Amino acid sequence: MDTIQGRKTTKVGVVTGNKMKKTVTVLVERQVRHPLYKKIIKRRKKFLVHDEYEKCKIGDVVKIVETRPLSKRKRWRVKEIVGLSPSEVEKENEDKK
Repeated sequence: MDTIQGRKTTKVGVVTGNKMKKTVTVLVERQVRHPLYKKIIKRRKKFLVHDEYEKCKIGDVVKIVETRPLSKRKRWRVKEIVGLSPSEVEKENEDKK
């Protein structure tokens, strides 16, 4: 029998660390309404994410996707780099001049 494979969850976050080999730390921020007080509050969570080609730099905005367990805490991988870090954008602008 075939099993139906569910959709893989994707999240968008900011790279906060890249000191490990082929691994980056991504901070994902979401907004949630407080159940009692109804105020919008921010919830943050850090994920260890597999970066196969080590292209992510600190400050990059990346899209991550769920995958099989790759290590004890690593269950996500980088799908694409959505936006570059502000320092990278400045370097590109200087190169164009």
